[in-house]
Amino acid sequence: MSYSRFPIYFIPPEGPLADFGAAWLGWNVVTGRVAAQPEVSGLRDITMTPMKYGFHGTLKPPFRLADGMSVEALETAVGELAASLKPAACDRLALTTLGGFLALTPQGDATGLRRIADACVRDLDRFRAPAPDAELARRRQAGLTDRQEALLTQWGYPYVMEEFRFHLTLSGRLPTADIAHWSAVVEQHLPPITTPFPIDQIALCGERSDGRFELIQRYALTG
Repeated sequence: MSYSRFPIYFIPPEGPLADFGAAWLGWNVVTGRVAAQPEVSGLRDITMTPMKYGFHGTLKPPFRLADGMSVEALETAVGELAASLKPAACDRLALTTLGGFLALTPQGDATGLRRIADACVRDLDRFRAPAPDAELARRRQAGLTDRQEALLTQWGYPYVMEEFRFHLTLSGRLPTADIAHWSAVVEQHLPPITTPFPIDQIALCGERSDGRFELIQRYALTG
């Protein structure tokens, strides 16, 4: 399989939460297959945007490989990084709203999670090709702060390091009037979530020719 971009994700391990996320979004990022969504009116419409990414929390945003870098070398580097990182945990995951979309976000101390994300962004950056000008221009349309502009210039994405907000996306941007309704629907389908919630693995994924993402390999954090 040939991939155009490579993110580093956190993908929940096998279990009720992973099963919920795959079904809710209609795409199983682990198997690389369509998943049957619950029969909820309007669900496909609100999940069209995040569907192709699968249920995940981004640690290093999708990037193209730099000249001279190979997928095999990237796999090795991600494995070495994972072996050097200690697992982390947050008190719990909670359903919240971020920028108009629904997501599960960490509650309590997220220092350890931030440590993992920072390392993924920083230590794997040699594999990242510079972002195209068109992509940078699109990012700037969001109205970035000076710090976000600096991060975009350095790392190719404005919401990393201290601007990083870990989240597992559950919808596209929703009209304000619809948020309460869809929050209630999510709560009806959401399974019990382990507390505290562990982040003890990272995943290298790839963007396929159809624009959808799938798992390449998981790596346990064993530092």
